[in-house]
Amino acid sequence: MSAGGAGAGAGLDPELLAIIVCPACRADLEVTAAGEETELVCTDCGLAYPVRDGIPVLLVDEARKPA
Repeated sequence: MSAGGAGAGAGLDPELLAIIVCPACRADLEVTAAGEETELVCTDCGLAYPVRDGIPVLLVDEARKPA
């Protein structure tokens, strides 16, 4: 998994990032910036999960679908 530089800015715990995976396909998640927001994007299926108040919302229904 790649936490990149955005993980620290988003207030996400590096230990948490090391263990969470995409709930849809179980692939790694990558921290990305989406404007002023932070998302965790699946490296396989491309679903983008929002991060709200430093907490990843890992619900498939809340994920943004890939374009």
